[in-house]
Amino acid sequence: MEKSAISATAMKEPSMSKDQTKRLLLIDDDPNLILLVKDYLEFRGYQVTTAENGREALDILEQDTPDMIVCDVMMPEMDGYTFVEQVRQKESTNWIPVLFLSAKGQSTDRVKGLNKGADVYMVKPFEPEELVAQVESSLKQTMRYEGYKSKGGDSSSRIQVPYDVTLTPTELKVVQLVSKGMANREIAEELSVSQRTVESHVSNMLGKTDLNNRTELARWAIENKMS
Repeated sequence: MEKSAISATAMKEPSMSKDQTKRLLLIDDDPNLILLVKDYLEFRGYQVTTAENGREALDILEQDTPDMIVCDVMMPEMDGYTFVEQVRQKESTNWIPVLFLSAKGQSTDRVKGLNKGADVYMVKPFEPEELVAQVESSLKQTMRYEGYKSKGGDSSSRIQVPYDVTLTPTELKVVQLVSKGMANREIAEELSVSQRTVESHVSNMLGKTDLNNRTELARWAIENKMS
């Protein structure tokens, strides 16, 4: 692996106990990156299964379902785009959060990755601590959604909005990022707009939906699988 693929950083204590262990599927054709990222994630308390390409990963998913997938984009046999598309087509796997790792960092690359079905798009080189933070954020988001469902989130306790609510394409992008736990500043950077513009979109959506705050907006987006 090229030294620039992952930034060096000091290791910290594992962040979870054994009974909280989450299982990750790590997919990359670079054996050195696999080794480093796997070691780092396992040190932080995750159980990690690895695959060299999308086709091998699909075979693994037939036998086991991870809590999250961390996937390279450019790989032989089956690239990350094709892999994620297939993951999203199956009911048994379409809920799994996916984090793309890629050396391609143009905005068009990020947009394509997110449109293909990734929840997070990270560019190499990256800080291991940022990777862990993104993984933890995605897992927490999934847990919140499962919590809503267990409390009757699919019926009477669902967020109620007017039946004729329609969002503009930009508003949809904003609410998807809100549902991922991103702050307005982070959303502004992701969409290459001003923070004031993001705040305006959030305000417009609150008006359209009759919701009270960003938390309710995020819950509405999660319950309706906008993210």
